Amino acid sequence: MNKNNLFFSLLFAGFSFIFLSACSEDTPDPVNEEEVITTLRITFTAEGEDPVSFEWKDLDGEGGNPPVIDPITLDASKTYTASILLLDENQAVNLLSESYNITLEIEEEADEHQFFYTISGGLNLTHSYDDADTGGNPIGIANEFLTGAASTGTLRITLKHQPGLKSSTTGINDGETDIEADFNVTIQ
Repeated sequence: MNKNNLFFSLLFAGFSFIFLSACSEDTPDPVNEEEVITTLRITFTAEGEDPVSFEWKDLDGEGGNPPVIDPITLDASKTYTASILLLDENQAVNLLSESYNITLEIEEEADEHQFFYTISGGLNLTHSYDDADTGGNPIGIANEFLTGAASTGTLRITLKHQPGLKSSTTGINDGETDIEADFNVTIQ
């Protein structure tokens, strides 16, 4: 075999090894992009009354202007159903699109998400979940709140992304936070 043939044979073998090695590597799992959430809307409805909605809105995201937050006012000694709606208002308005209505994606990935409700500051308010994922664990899109006597305080709503973690024992410290919104609440 002449020197040129040997050189090209070795060069071909080297490139073949590199190519086949690159092809045999495992491809990484696709990354689940974090949702962009500009608006959290909570709507309370007492039996026989019109719904009332309150928003936390941060259109320019972290580091820009502070969010605009509606104060929540509820009547004393009532039972309210409450629902959560998450939006990315930087997208075209379409409640049927997951890119605009993030709640649709949360419902689709219910076994990976949970809302947590933290009540503080002497607020006479109790919370219970009205929905569950396929494993029977709460989601927190549909809820029930009971108001007590007149009081003021804070309601913090936290959405946690808990892929592979969510269970009956996971809590607010497990997973990554998708959004956390604090509302000042007055019960009158």
